[in-house]
Amino acid sequence: MQSIQLFDLASRQAEWLTIRQEVVAGNIANANTPKYHAKDITPFQAVLDKSDVTMARTDPAHLSGNDLSTKNDIDIKEAALDQEVGVQESGNTVGLAEELSKSGEIKRQYELNTSLISSFNRMMLMTVKS
Repeated sequence: MQSIQLFDLASRQAEWLTIRQEVVAGNIANANTPKYHAKDITPFQAVLDKSDVTMARTDPAHLSGNDLSTKNDIDIKEAALDQEVGVQESGNTVGLAEELSKSGEIKRQYELNTSLISSFNRMMLMTVKS
């Protein structure tokens, strides 16, 4: 039986969200560190592009199977300069409001991810029980 791609995709997004939360937490922790430059990671869409997730289908309701197991496609890079904060006198580029906003966004995305997987899992269990 072929594995279900949705679980692989959700796992990959959870991994991406975990790494992004670590980077955001590091930015917040270094908000007062002189000359510290805020960091961010590759957008999830770029991770999917590198993972060769395509929308090729045999039926309009089906996705093709792809390998999402590559873990070296998430890059940590210097974040774009926040125009509101800019470079502070200490040389730091971390904007706490922006970082806390990112943290809230990560939380919402993770909750959506786990909710979708939980719903899909319940749906599969109902079909097996029938």
